[in-house]
Amino acid sequence: MKKWIAIAIFLSLSGCAVSPEKEPEAEGEAAKPDGLESRVNRNTVIDEEVLYLLMAAELAGQRNQYDLAMDAYLQAAKRVDDPRIAERAVKIGLFLKDEQRTREALSVWLAKDGKNLAARKFAVLLAIKNSDRKAAVENLNAMLVDDPAGFETGLLEMTKLLEKEGRTQFTYDVLEDLALQHPAQANVFFVQAVLASVLQNNELAQQKINRALLIEPDWNKAIIFQAQLAGRSGDLAKARASLEKAVKQAPEDRQLRKMLIEVLVNSRDYDDAIKLCQNALEDKPDDAEMLFTLALIHMQQGQVDKAENALEKLLNNPEWEGQASFYLGKIAVEQQHPDKALTWFDRVGDGNYAFDADITAVSILMSQKRFEDVEVRVKRMDIKYPEQHLRILMVKAELYNQLGKYQEAFDVLTQALKDMPDNREVLYARALVAERLDKLDVLESDLLKILDKKPDDVGALNALGYTLTDRTQRYDEAAKYLERAIGLQPDEAVVIDSYGWLQFKLGKPERALEYLRRAYEKQAENEIAAHIIEVLWVIGEKKEAKELFDSVYKKSPDDEYLLEFKKRFLQSGQ
Repeated sequence: MKKWIAIAIFLSLSGCAVSPEKEPEAEGEAAKPDGLESRVNRNTVIDEEVLYLLMAAELAGQRNQYDLAMDAYLQAAKRVDDPRIAERAVKIGLFLKDEQRTREALSVWLAKDGKNLAARKFAVLLAIKNSDRKAAVENLNAMLVDDPAGFETGLLEMTKLLEKEGRTQFTYDVLEDLALQHPAQANVFFVQAVLASVLQNNELAQQKINRALLIEPDWNKAIIFQAQLAGRSGDLAKARASLEKAVKQAPEDRQLRKMLIEVLVNSRDYDDAIKLCQNALEDKPDDAEMLFTLALIHMQQGQVDKAENALEKLLNNPEWEGQASFYLGKIAVEQQHPDKALTWFDRVGDGNYAFDADITAVSILMSQKRFEDVEVRVKRMDIKYPEQHLRILMVKAELYNQLGKYQEAFDVLTQALKDMPDNREVLYARALVAERLDKLDVLESDLLKILDKKPDDVGALNALGYTLTDRTQRYDEAAKYLERAIGLQPDEAVVIDSYGWLQFKLGKPERALEYLRRAYEKQAENEIAAHIIEVLWVIGEKKEAKELFDSVYKKSPDDEYLLEFKKRFLQSGQ
C-alpha cells in the first residue's frame, strides 16, 4: 500500500513528467510516414531507485532545498533515457550558479538529445560566460546547422543576456571564428554588426552590415540597420539611400516609410518628405499618424496655414484630438493670439499633452498679468498632476515673484529644497529671489552649491559674478566668475552685459560701453539699456543717455530698471 501511495504522490507532482507523451494530431491531418514524427515517444522504464531519486528531487525542490534537488536530478538523468530530467538539472544548476554540475548535466542532456536547440543555447551561454571560445564556436556551429532559419533570432536573444554580464566583446570574437567557418552566412555578420554597435564601434558595425548585404543584397532587416548606422554617423545621404531601397522592396511597410520621412526631415529635404507623406495619404487618407507628421513638417517650414489644415483634420479623431489641439495652440502662440491659444490648450483635455498644455496656458496668463486666473489653474494642476509637484511649485514661486510676494516665493522654494536639496533649478530660482530679499548669503550659498556640482554652469557663474559686482565691492571675486563665464559663452548677451557692468564698477567706463553696446545689439533688453544709459550719464554723455532712455521708456514705462534710473538720476537732479 505504501508503495502505491508513493507512486500516486509522485504522479501528482507538477515538476518533471517522465511518462510517455503523445502530441495530439491536428484535425483532418494525414498520418505522418514512419520516421518523420515531430518528436520521439519513449517508453521509459523507471526502476525503484530512479523513482526514489525523482521523488526526492521534487520534494527537495518544493522545500527550496535546490542543492539536494540538483544532485537527485543529475543522478536520475544519467540513468533514464529522458532528456527532460537533464534539462531540469541544468536549470537548477544555473539558478544555483553551480557551473561544474551544470556542465555535467548539460553534457547528459546533449548526449540524449543532441539536436535540442535549448540545450545548445545553454551550452553557448555557459561557454561564453567561462571564456571557452572553442566550446562556444562548436555549439553555435551546431545551432547554425540544425536551425539555420532561427539562428539569428536565437543568437540575438542570447546576446542581450550576455550584454548584461559584460560579455559582448567576447561574443563578438567568438563570432569572428564562426564567420571564418561560414563566410557565406549573412546572419553571422548581421549579429556581429549589432554587437559592434552595442560596443559603440559604429565604423566596425557598418563594415559588418555591408558584408552581410554583399551576401544578401535584398535583406530588408539588414538594409534598415545599415540606414540606422549611417544616420548615427551623420551620413544622412547613405541613410536615405538605404531606406529608399527598403521602401521600394516593401512599399506597404509604413514603419519604413516613417523612418525615411524622419531622415528626409533631418536632411532638411522637406519637399521630398511632404511628397512621401502625401503619397501615403493618397493610399490611406485617414492615416492620423501621417497627417500629424505632415503638420509638423509644415510647421518646421513655417507653412502655418497648411499645418493648421492638417491638424484640424485630426480634431474629430478622439485618439489624436489632444495633440492636434496642443499644436494648434502653439501655432496661435507664435502668431500672438493668446486668447485663441488658451482655447486650444483647454481643449487638449487629458493625455500625454495635458500637462504641457496647462503649463503653457499658465505662462500665457502670467504674461497677461491675469494672476487670479493663474492661481485658480495652479490649484487645479496641483490636484491633477501630483507627479509634477516640483514644476508646479516652480510656477507658484514665479507667480509670487510676479506679484512681488518675494518672501512667499522664497518659502515655496525652500520647501521644495527639503525634498530635493541638490536640484539645480530650485537652487537657482531661490538664489534670484534671495537677491530680492537682500539675503545675499543665501544667494551665494545656493549658487556655490550649483557650481560645486558643475563648475562650468554659466548661469550660476554669471548670476554670482553679477551680484557681487552690483551689490558688493568684491570685484576681484566677481571677475573670477565672470571671466570664466564669458570664456565659456563669449556670445551670450547677458554674460557680456555682466562683464561690461563689472568694467564700469572697476572705473573703466569706455571699455564698459564697448561690452554693453555689444550685449544690447545681441539682445535689446531693458536691463542692458539701463546699464548703457547709466554709463553714458556718468561720463557726461547725458543727451545720448536721455535719448536712449526716452525711446526705451516709451515702450516699457513700468520697467523696474528704467524706473530705478529715473528715480536716481532724472528725478534727483544729478
